[in-house]
Amino acid sequence: MNKQELLSGLTIGSWIQIGSPVVGEIMASAGFDWLAIDLEHSMITLREAEDLIRVIDLKGVIPLVRLSSNNHEQIKRVMDAGAHGVIVPMVNSAAEALAVVQSVKYPPLGSRSIGLARAQGYGVGFDKYFEWQKEQTIIVVQIEHVDAVANIEEILEVQGIDAYIVGPYDLSGSMGLPGLFESPQFLSALQKIHSAGKKLGVPGGLHIVEPDPEALQECIKQGNQFIAYGIDTRMIDMACRNGLKNKKDDIL
Repeated sequence: MNKQELLSGLTIGSWIQIGSPVVGEIMASAGFDWLAIDLEHSMITLREAEDLIRVIDLKGVIPLVRLSSNNHEQIKRVMDAGAHGVIVPMVNSAAEALAVVQSVKYPPLGSRSIGLARAQGYGVGFDKYFEWQKEQTIIVVQIEHVDAVANIEEILEVQGIDAYIVGPYDLSGSMGLPGLFESPQFLSALQKIHSAGKKLGVPGGLHIVEPDPEALQECIKQGNQFIAYGIDTRMIDMACRNGLKNKKDDIL
């Protein structure tokens, strides 16, 4: 799957917080369109991230990296490791969105420095990669603060921004309503974000943190196109707890 196929319709990915290629291989075999390696809220190292990128890529799934911050050095290193793109937290302005694009793209489109690592075939594939990065890198901004909502159209208008994803916990927290996803203020903010994306032709969606199939279907019905479903740690936790609960119920 290439970038154009990924962004042309509904796409569902997931989050990885466990730094094992076994987890990456299992999830890449499950049917997700993309997988995001989370460097913000996990202990995954760059060495582990490269191994996860490799196994996800080899399984034919798009490997993305959720950065710890909007940091051009980190962007350069994960892209050189072979990530197809980045998901950037707390992008609150057009200037911050432009900084991401500059860090992902080589000159003249951006300012990323040139190296010869895995992405470039350790040198032998540099020319091919140079052409690939012009059109195929994927840049996703996270909208997760009231300032981002206020600037949403300016952010999504930045050339090179391909999609957005709402971080519901941080967004609700910045509104003084942590976790209150049914509050009128939060729903109004979601509608403003969704309307801007639709107006500008930028696909977007939510991160459904708890792996709930009904919540996923509802999210799709609401018109979201770029959806993150679950986290590896939450999936394991819920499977264990539900299994034990059923067993205890049988005994009782």
